[in-house]
Order: sequence, then structure tokens, then C-alpha cells
Amino acid sequence: MVKKSCVKLIDAFLDHLQEQGASPKTIRTYRNILSCFENHVTESGGDINNVTRRDVTLYIHDMEGSGRKPTTINNHFACISSFLRFQGKGALVEGIRRPEVRRIQHIAPKSLERNERNRILREVERDGNLRNIAIVYMLLYTGLRVSELVAMDQEDVTMGERSGNVLVREGKGSVSRSVPLPVEARFHLRRYMEERKEKGTLDLPPLFLSNYQKRISERSVQHMLTKYGIHPHMLRHTYGRELVANGIDIATVAELMGHADINVTRRYAKPTERELEEAVSKVFG
Repeated sequence: MVKKSCVKLIDAFLDHLQEQGASPKTIRTYRNILSCFENHVTESGGDINNVTRRDVTLYIHDMEGSGRKPTTINNHFACISSFLRFQGKGALVEGIRRPEVRRIQHIAPKSLERNERNRILREVERDGNLRNIAIVYMLLYTGLRVSELVAMDQEDVTMGERSGNVLVREGKGSVSRSVPLPVEARFHLRRYMEERKEKGTLDLPPLFLSNYQKRISERSVQHMLTKYGIHPHMLRHTYGRELVANGIDIATVAELMGHADINVTRRYAKPTERELEEAVSKVFG
């Protein structure tokens, strides 16, 4: 087998990312990172076609030494790790130490204001795709992570006339939990399941199917939501924010959202950027 040149190797990796649905911005960012990494490896006497663990650790060490931010270093490491996994060399980066990213939240995570929330619900309903409608309502009214949503099977959902719940069998940290399913989410989920019954796909276990009658992927859900200008985390944050704003205690919210650390949940009790701006405007005009 003829060894690919470094340019062809990087291009092949980026082509693979594009096929997987990566955005043009991500492709550009990864190309720049790999170019920097390639130059560093070459200047250190290495070969981008035969990267060693030492090449990666030296690159991380030199980035730290030049004062690069931990978030930047970790982004570069993620790109390089993905590049090496593409070549079947993912073991090279296992256990490599990186600088810790300390995330201090002084304001609440970005969530949707009422008008924005209503706009999204109207738009997705007008588009008429019953699966997408059910997904948006599920994410907004249960606060599930996308990974949890796509992993669900039909048997994980219980729906009655007056109540319902979804069972997250293995959430983050392999912790299971049961989350109530509000009436609006039940209504739209029932409509979707009725449509599947008509199409003859109700016997397939996954709760949500792709257009190819397979379990829907996280990326497909994320791509669908970009049409409405949102990221799935915003729906989850809106759920947490609304619970806290309506007086639900932090411990209960943490249980519903599957937070192992209650301090993560406390973020929803902090003011939003808009609330801070309104407070200053109220005092100083």
C-alpha cells in the first residue's frame, strides 16, 4: 500500500468529517489545527504520517508553555485525537494529560425566552412532521439530553389519560431516572406513534426512527433543530430554568435532569444575561 502524503491524509480525514455532517466552519477549524500540528511535528523532527505519542505530548506541552488557554489546548487535542482515531491510532492519545478547564458559571445557561419558545413550537408544528414535533416537545417538556432521547425504546414510555413518564435507563454516569411526561408532550408523541402504526413501523423498538426506519441519531436531531435556530442544549436549559423560576427546589430539579452534582443545577437559579442588562437599565436608564 502506498503511503499517503500528509496533505492527502489530512484531506481524507476532513472529507470523512464532511461525510459525517460536520459544518464548513468545523472543517476550516480542523484544517487550521492540523496544519499547526503538522508544522510542529515536522519542526520537532517527526512525521505527520507516523505520529507518535511523544509528538502529541510535546505539542500540548509547548502550547501550555506559550500561554494558550486551556479551552484552546483541549480543542486542539480533540481534533488531533479524532485525526488519529480516523487512522486507527486512537490508543496513542489515551491518558495524555491536558490542562483543566475550570468552568465558573456566574450567569444561567442560555435558555429560550417565552416568545422565542412559542416561535419554535409554532414553526415546527406548521412544518407538519409529526416525528420532529414530538421530538421538540419531548426535549422541551422533559429536559432530556439528546443522547438519552435517541437511546429510548417504546417500552421506556408510559402514557395514560392523566399522566405519563419516560424512563431514562442509562443517563449520564450510567444513572437511571424516571421523568414525568406532561400532557402536551404525550399528545404529540401519541400522534407520531399513530402515524407509525399506519406506516407499519410500530413493531420497531426505537421510540424515534430516522427516515430510513433505523434508530434516529443524535446528529440527525441536532441537524433538524438547526432549522429552527436552536441547539438541543437550549431546550434542556429552558426546562431547568423554568422549573427553578416556578419555585421547584434545586434537589428536585437535579433529580429530574439527571445531575450528579447539585451545583450544576444551581446555575439555573442565577440571573440570565438579559436579566442583568434589565437590572442595570432599570437603575441607570
